[in-house]
Amino acid sequence: MIPRYKCLIVDHDDTAVQSTAEIHHPAHIEVIHHFRPGMEPVDLDTFFLKNFDPGILEFYSEELGFSEAEIREEHRIWQEYVAGKIPDFYPGFLEMLADFRRTGGVVAVASHSEKAVIERDYRASGDFFPDAIFGWSFDETRRKPHPWPIEEISRHYSIPSEQVLVLDDLRAGVDMADAAGADAAAAGWAHNIPEIRKIMKERTIAFFERVEDFRKFLLEG
Repeated sequence: MIPRYKCLIVDHDDTAVQSTAEIHHPAHIEVIHHFRPGMEPVDLDTFFLKNFDPGILEFYSEELGFSEAEIREEHRIWQEYVAGKIPDFYPGFLEMLADFRRTGGVVAVASHSEKAVIERDYRASGDFFPDAIFGWSFDETRRKPHPWPIEEISRHYSIPSEQVLVLDDLRAGVDMADAAGADAAAAGWAHNIPEIRKIMKERTIAFFERVEDFRKFLLEG
């Protein structure tokens, strides 16, 4: 069977690798202890929710009132945590990407993680490397939810947006897909938070509990 999509754009954190619980939330705990010692860090589920809405940068700057200098230092602390641990890919995820490529599909990554970190994680796996990677940029027009990553893929590979599928666990990827006229599917294997799952089910063409279920949808139709 010929897959319905010519390009798959995947998120990285908690879609490809389980990094929030292992890396990003522990970094948040240290940041709060450092900058707001009298404040209790939010728990893991709440941290997922803040990533979902309003977004982690907005959470620090608007809700917690971090200054630009504090944001830069938060970023440095987070980078140290990221550098200190390579997260594992979800079982079957890399094999699924490789199988999609064998059908002639293009595989890209659009993430709020830094490009060098994404490259490191894929190289450490030793099994698969994406065709293109769009990582974090302080230029908001070059990162999701802006449609620029999809527009670049469409231009470079001559793939219309209607043949692009975005896989993400949070809303930024869905917003990016909507802005570009592409489809979006929800990766639901990282957490079980009802508020996020409800919105992702409403906003995407399909919600998947397991990697293997998404693989069947992608490759078998």
